[in-house]
Amino acid sequence: MLNKVQLIGNLGKDPDVRTLDGGSKVCQFTLATTEKGYTLQNGTKVPDKTEWHNIVMWKGLADVAEKYLHKGDKIYVEGKIRTRSYEDNNKVRRYVTEIFVDNMEMLVVKQQQPQQPAPQPQPQQQYQHYQQYNQPNQFPPASGADDLPFPPSYR
Repeated sequence: MLNKVQLIGNLGKDPDVRTLDGGSKVCQFTLATTEKGYTLQNGTKVPDKTEWHNIVMWKGLADVAEKYLHKGDKIYVEGKIRTRSYEDNNKVRRYVTEIFVDNMEMLVVKQQQPQQPAPQPQPQQQYQHYQQYNQPNQFPPASGADDLPFPPSYR
């Protein structure tokens, strides 16, 4: 079976990053993908169509998102579709579809205020940076983890 999603879009808001009890980080934001509109031969105009996706990043990717991503940035993500349900305050069952990201690339970063050039890291810092983002387990266990930020019905 294959569950793979590839999206290119713009962040709809700044990433929301939380640190869980075990020290892991999770990042959530919305991503907008837009299909350009067009005009049919009979002159009918078909408008742009924008879809909104709920994006979830864990651990090292959450660190990168927290430091470098902002509303409006264009990124590429690869990941898996996950759907979960929960019961709201009115006892109504709600469903949420999310993209759990395995890989992310920054394409066009929205320009912020002019900044001073970043200091160049020393060789030892570069090595630590490499180690930090290349951990073998990007995601927490699928079940049995008490620090996951969603209801037990999803686990």
